[in-house]
Amino acid sequence: MPALTVDFFHDVVCCWCFNISSRMRSLAAEFDLDIQHRTFVLQESPTEMAERWGSPAQACATILEHWKVCRQVSDWPDLINVEGMRAAPFDYPHGMTAARACKAAERIGGQSAHWDMFDRLQLAHLSGAQDIADPDTVLDGSRDLGFGGATFAEAFNDAATARAVENDRQHARSLQVHSIPALIIRETGTRLVNGPREDLAAQLGAALRLAA
Repeated sequence: MPALTVDFFHDVVCCWCFNISSRMRSLAAEFDLDIQHRTFVLQESPTEMAERWGSPAQACATILEHWKVCRQVSDWPDLINVEGMRAAPFDYPHGMTAARACKAAERIGGQSAHWDMFDRLQLAHLSGAQDIADPDTVLDGSRDLGFGGATFAEAFNDAATARAVENDRQHARSLQVHSIPALIIRETGTRLVNGPREDLAAQLGAALRLAA
């Protein structure tokens, strides 16, 4: 059995989640963690984007300021392409399409497939300045990961996949998760504080001692 199980709530559009994902990949091996991926869609449609940010231009401008801060503390700053997204010919994307893609991958290949899809789409979003609200973009990602096109499309379009996204949302509410990235250790109820890898490692070590 793994030493600790960690629920990782994230959204593909979240730059802070990008910083955390690579750190948790290395820490998962070091600390024998079972990472359970949970979608947490910040805005699920263009309508919700407008309600949250006021206009597409304001959404892009504000979010890219967040990207700049994330870039300063990222382990991989060159992968955060602020100017590429600023020049993109589409409105800043919502996260629902990508969330469904991650859940479709999970239904096909389990948690590891969810994580691979999440990281693949984050690269498309943050580095490639691609529109991850476009189903064609997530289908391209699925092919890159070796999923059969018809198999993935069927899972992506299945109502059960949309329900899985909603189930994650309900689970987040039950745990009073209000922002992401959120990392919750099941055995202790500990919520990891976002930070550099060494800080996360120290927190995990403390949780292991508490759970022993």
